[in-house]
Amino acid sequence: MLARVRSGALMGIDAVVVECEVDMALGLPYFNVVGLPEGAVRESKVRVVSALKNCGFELPQKRITVNLAPADIRKEGAAFELPIALGVLAAAKLMEEEPLGRYLFGGELSLDGWVKPIKGVLPLAVAARDGGYSGVMVPAANAAEAALVEGIHVLAVHHLREAVEHLTGEKPLVPFAREDASPALSRGRQAPLDMSDVRGQADLKTALELAAAGGHNALLCGPPGSGKTMLARRLSGILPTMTFDEALEVTKIYSVLGLLGDEQSMMRERPFRAPHHTISDAGLVGGGPATRPGELSLAHHGVLFLDELPEFRKNVLEVLRQPLEEGSIHLARATQHVTYPCRVMLVAAMNPCPCGYFNVPGRNCTCKEHRIFDYHSRVSGPLLDRIDITLQTRPVEYHHIARDDGEEPPSAYYRERVEAARERQRARFRDEPGVHCNAQMPARLLRRYCKPSPRAEKMLERAVLQYGLSARAHDRILKLALSRADLEGHDRIEDVDIHLAIDCRQMDRRGWLHTNTQGGPPARQDAFNRLLPPARGSLHPEDP
Repeated sequence: MLARVRSGALMGIDAVVVECEVDMALGLPYFNVVGLPEGAVRESKVRVVSALKNCGFELPQKRITVNLAPADIRKEGAAFELPIALGVLAAAKLMEEEPLGRYLFGGELSLDGWVKPIKGVLPLAVAARDGGYSGVMVPAANAAEAALVEGIHVLAVHHLREAVEHLTGEKPLVPFAREDASPALSRGRQAPLDMSDVRGQADLKTALELAAAGGHNALLCGPPGSGKTMLARRLSGILPTMTFDEALEVTKIYSVLGLLGDEQSMMRERPFRAPHHTISDAGLVGGGPATRPGELSLAHHGVLFLDELPEFRKNVLEVLRQPLEEGSIHLARATQHVTYPCRVMLVAAMNPCPCGYFNVPGRNCTCKEHRIFDYHSRVSGPLLDRIDITLQTRPVEYHHIARDDGEEPPSAYYRERVEAARERQRARFRDEPGVHCNAQMPARLLRRYCKPSPRAEKMLERAVLQYGLSARAHDRILKLALSRADLEGHDRIEDVDIHLAIDCRQMDRRGWLHTNTQGGPPARQDAFNRLLPPARGSLHPEDP
């Protein structure tokens, strides 16, 4: 007596269809599960037998063997208990096998037959749709999550008895009604943290607005209390609303890790992740014994904020290089190879020195010169080269702190401008799958869309020569300038756009770190006026 039921095993953020073959043969009563099961799957036989007995099903005293195929894929979690139980009933001829071939099944069983929620339901539903199945049968707590996938029926079950009664035709279940998620994504958002809370720092707000408009990485370097962390935590409030496809990708990652809330079937807000600097490299990019996603993938289509950047271990920071460039992380292990998406905005903050007051007017730095350079050397040049915006912040002046006139622009003002810029980018890249913003442009699109005016091109050429910028820095300046043009509604990149883009890469300049450790004027030397052709005498954007 043999029965087959189909479920799914997680491979990264996707599910692979697994065939649960249940064989019932003569012999001493025994229940065995094979097919590379891990601990929770091996223990499922105990819960399955108890659940079937407590639901009133009398199993014959025979030898039961369950094979989870393909056998070379590791099976984890308790999601196989519902399909194994149904396969055992079909093999015992207590129900027909034919209805089992229409669906993919997943669910954990309690000892009295209740079906508990599981991880990875959304990938299971996607696998059912791609595999041509009619639908999925999942725990009622996960039904809303599975219903995000169009084109399949979602059967929500609370108890094992409900599943059997539906499959036998005794009490058919009504498919779960799919929630129309697209309008919900575009509803008005009330961000708990608002830009109007930040006093002064208009240049930093402009830089973060530019970062949000094009999806660019940013690094803020300045003394304690200058607003770096406060601004970074408000960045998610000015980011554009996720599209449905983006929200679905993010939801799959959180579904695999079981991080969706009880009342949350879909991730509607862009993620904001801020791991502590003691995190390991596997915790940041993913891995471990189960090869699970890390904080980098959890911030997919959102913000990864690294506060106190030099305090992170150097090997942890260096693993960010390739993922930041490619937008995905490839994890190769002895038993499996998985790829996780990680299109993130990296926002980092750091102090200018270990004590925090190097080059701060009115404060004396207590750090030795070699300690300052050692502190900055923890952030390598290749990583810094992948960050589009690198700014030095200043202490907030008193008249900004004391002012209470409500003149600080709110997040809604910046978000409106960012949404308009992103709309221009969506129209620009509508025929380019996988490209959603300027920061994601490959080289072939860079040559097509980033066409500066002759004056802007001359300015960029002089900046590259004077500051020794790399080819990657050159391309990122062009992308940043295009984002600025999108914000201001320019049809092409003008010299004012290039000016701001170069000005936003202060840490690329040779000698930007002044060696005077006794305080004094800021180390930044603004040499942009020398980049202009002789016919023009100023580079400020407000000049006519």
